[in-house]
Amino acid sequence: MIEVHAYATPNSLKVPIALEEMGLDYQLVPVNLRQGAQKSDTFKAMNPNGKVPVLIDRSVAKGADTVLSESAAILVYLAEKTGQLLPKDPSQRGKVFEQLFFHASGVSPAYLQAFLVAIQSSPQPEAKAKALAEVDRVLGVLDQALKSHQYVAGDTYSIADIVHFGWIWRSQAVGASLDKFPSVTRWYSEILARPAVSTAIEKTMALA
Repeated sequence: MIEVHAYATPNSLKVPIALEEMGLDYQLVPVNLRQGAQKSDTFKAMNPNGKVPVLIDRSVAKGADTVLSESAAILVYLAEKTGQLLPKDPSQRGKVFEQLFFHASGVSPAYLQAFLVAIQSSPQPEAKAKALAEVDRVLGVLDQALKSHQYVAGDTYSIADIVHFGWIWRSQAVGASLDKFPSVTRWYSEILARPAVSTAIEKTMALA
């Protein structure tokens, strides 16, 4: 059995999407961030960084559970485990990892900063404008890539699409808009319409 310790967050959502797409059985275990559950000794024994999601794979050899944090690392693990959503061809595979690293260095920090500004009781207009400008910048990079390909890493749906979708799904919550990015808008609509994605969103939001 695979357990996913998670909450209703963009990073948590990525893992159930992958599991639904791969057809793997799993159990979502809620970690209530509002109550500080991620700071408990029990949770930090799984992830000393105190962040969701955490995956526990109990389907490996008895007594040798795999425990992983960091959503991108979890997606790579699941892709390697199942042989799905990660190309074998070195060039195509490299493009997927390029997007995973771009997400970690660009997309995720931009959205996180915009989110932190958005939840302030009285956000400063200058700080908000600066944060949203960086979100627009990274969306522009993705839009350029998606002009010539159906998916972010090429013509095949992969874990790279899932990793980006997690935060872009929360664009409205951070005050960002996809209107200026037609290729991202097209891609987002296609991903959102996938049955596995809809199911994962429903299950993840139920954790709140």
